[in-house]
Amino acid sequence: MGKANQTIIEPVQNVDIEHTRLELSKGIKSIYSKLEWLFVQKGIALFIIGFLLGRALILSHLTPFALPFFASVYLVRREKSPVALLGLLAGSVTLSFSSISYTFASTIIFLVIFRLTQKYHKNELKYVAFYVLFTVIGVKLAFSYIQQDQVLTIYNGVMAMIEATLAFLLTYIFIQSVPLVTVQRRRRSLKTEEVVSLIILLASIMTGTIGWAVYSLSIEHILSRYLVLLFSFVAGATIGSTVGVVTGLIFSLASVASFYQMSLLAFSGLLGGLMKEGKKFGAAIGLLIATLLMGMYGNSDTVLTKTLYESGVAILLLFLTPQSLALKIAKHIPGTPEYQQEQQGYMRRVRDVTANRVTQFSSVFQALSNSFQQIEEQFEEEEDKEFDYFLSNVTEKTCQTCFKKDQCWSRNFDKTYNLMKDVMNEFDQGKIPLSPRLHRELDKHCTKEKKLQDTIYQELTFYQANLKLKKQVKESRRLVADQLLGVSEVMGNFAKEIQRERENHHIQEEQILRSINDFGIEIENIEIYNLEQGNVDIDMTIPYCGGHGQGEKLIAPMLSDILGENIVVYKEDCAQFPNGYCQMTFRSAKKFVVDTGVSHAAKGGGLVSGDSFSMIELGAGKYAVAISDGMGNGERAHFESNETLRLLKKILESGIEEEVAIKSVNSILSLRTNDEIFSTLDLAMIDLQNASSKFLKIGSTPSFIKRGDKVMKIEASNLPMGMLQHDFDVDVVSEQLKAGDLLIMMSDGAFEGPKHVENYDLWMKRKVNELETDEPQEVADILMEEVIRSSSGLIEDDMTIVVSKIKHNIPKWSSIPVQKTHEKDKKRIS
Repeated sequence: MGKANQTIIEPVQNVDIEHTRLELSKGIKSIYSKLEWLFVQKGIALFIIGFLLGRALILSHLTPFALPFFASVYLVRREKSPVALLGLLAGSVTLSFSSISYTFASTIIFLVIFRLTQKYHKNELKYVAFYVLFTVIGVKLAFSYIQQDQVLTIYNGVMAMIEATLAFLLTYIFIQSVPLVTVQRRRRSLKTEEVVSLIILLASIMTGTIGWAVYSLSIEHILSRYLVLLFSFVAGATIGSTVGVVTGLIFSLASVASFYQMSLLAFSGLLGGLMKEGKKFGAAIGLLIATLLMGMYGNSDTVLTKTLYESGVAILLLFLTPQSLALKIAKHIPGTPEYQQEQQGYMRRVRDVTANRVTQFSSVFQALSNSFQQIEEQFEEEEDKEFDYFLSNVTEKTCQTCFKKDQCWSRNFDKTYNLMKDVMNEFDQGKIPLSPRLHRELDKHCTKEKKLQDTIYQELTFYQANLKLKKQVKESRRLVADQLLGVSEVMGNFAKEIQRERENHHIQEEQILRSINDFGIEIENIEIYNLEQGNVDIDMTIPYCGGHGQGEKLIAPMLSDILGENIVVYKEDCAQFPNGYCQMTFRSAKKFVVDTGVSHAAKGGGLVSGDSFSMIELGAGKYAVAISDGMGNGERAHFESNETLRLLKKILESGIEEEVAIKSVNSILSLRTNDEIFSTLDLAMIDLQNASSKFLKIGSTPSFIKRGDKVMKIEASNLPMGMLQHDFDVDVVSEQLKAGDLLIMMSDGAFEGPKHVENYDLWMKRKVNELETDEPQEVADILMEEVIRSSSGLIEDDMTIVVSKIKHNIPKWSSIPVQKTHEKDKKRIS
């Protein structure tokens, strides 16, 4: 009994632990999403970056970062440009009143000139840097003229040109790098120039921390070394040394005192990248070696000690950096293994699809393993082993205290063994008392013949029970093997599909690309994964569309004309900045859609119903509606019915056919518990391409189809789920549905609710036929109200009614006329 309780409790504890782990993971993801929303969507990140760039200096008094940053944000995220301007002004005010006046004046003048002349140029990206150049020259000279008593010198002109040139270059750099840190977009790998631009932006931001110190440790030194450490650890020596050189160069321009930092950062980036195979420890050792070597340029031990402390803090920050962040950065940097994986294009998509399918199979296996409460063991020569255990128990109670023990078991082992086996076999065959011959042999051989017979007879019951249990375990192994065979067939067929698509579809990609280009629509890239009728799957990459719905309004109708069937935009990811790309996925529009309404009530108006229902949209263009009724009421019945639907959903989503899925669920439910708890299942599978349907009813009540004034009944007879392990057959009823049909499914509580009714079928048909509405939710509510009203307002059992309406699927823009594709091109594509 104790073992049984332990077997029941342990899976519950595992489920609780897994549930806690999932809840913790969801909580962390929720925190990350909220922080991302706060910093990216609300613009706090832009404010912080603007604050640091607003106080960043070059050559001690030049501020070339402010206007390029504002101009970049104005182009990329125009609605957030006021936030960026506030950050720039807040940073400038920490320098001087003159600095904030200069920053404010330059941004206002830039805005006025840019807006006034905006209508004269179409491509803003080409000309914005020139606006920044001339604005900086004009404002800088004006401020110099005012500050020096209306006198301009050659020095003022040279410094104005230097700052304007830097601002001109920084504008192009920031336009590429600002979207990388402020815009949520589809993940893609970065180009080399984008990586360098991002490094320049980060280094420029860090120059805003010059002069900050904590316990005499320089903040800019700590952050710059941490940045070099991170990139060298993630991307290797090349990127690490590049980051070191770029960061050191910008720091040396900002402050001459930081000139020696260029050597330290470049050398530490090189060493850290070379030692990246040692993980974070290797990169840290590289920084320490570089710090020791370069620190010797200092004038005293104090300088070296301070530099080591700064490097130590940077190393600490590296170890505190989550591994997930490092991997995320590595995926965007050229040269890393992660970057190479991201660049595989078509094969990456194939791997993703395969991985998703394998993940679904994995969830099926997980559901199977969770449902079983004991580990399957391998048994060899099971009957011989069980007989040995049987004899062991018999001899322990009889021979163990007998004075002839050694004579029987040491000298005449075979005879004793065979004699006991014969006695057991005769008892097993019902020969009581024993045959005279065997009785004489046993009496002659054993001095405790009577006690031995009684003990064998008693132990035989346990022996037979153990053999029966072994047989059940063996049968369950066979059932699981059949299920795994079904999974194997699905995976094999799917692998063949992928191989076939790889060989053929590149030709169709070129043909569709040429056909759409003839319409005047520019397509950056196209990938076709399936062209099967009714199951088309196409990915496209187009230049920035400005959110005008180009894919839905133009490309999808054109693809519909080219392929001869309705194509819709399945998924769309538009770029949030002008120089980006929009990613679109096009799929076949299903010919039919299903609207579903549900009405349910628990027994006695309670909160927990023993009924469960589910609507499942399967990837193969099928829609499943299911109701499960657990035996009894309350939480246990709800658990059983919900578990039935959960397992069924997992198995159906993996692609296994319906009959095999139901047999699998039945075998799981019958093997996982000894309690007499069963559940019914009412499943309708609707093909959204032709509206054909299959009804699989396991111990459930009839369903009804209302087509105009006609009401049809669908019924089948099977025992409830989990009642039988073997020879379980599923009766499948097929029916062709039509647009406008109402499919009404219900549990037995709703079907048999009216106690005064003699013929439930006729009563329910009449109520369905009297319906004056065809809205699924209204129908479900009306029928539920009729059932409860006919029972005098009493709810004597859990009741669930699910109503589904079949409708034609009409895509939103399918009526747009397009130029007809040449018939020859259509034939080539098909």
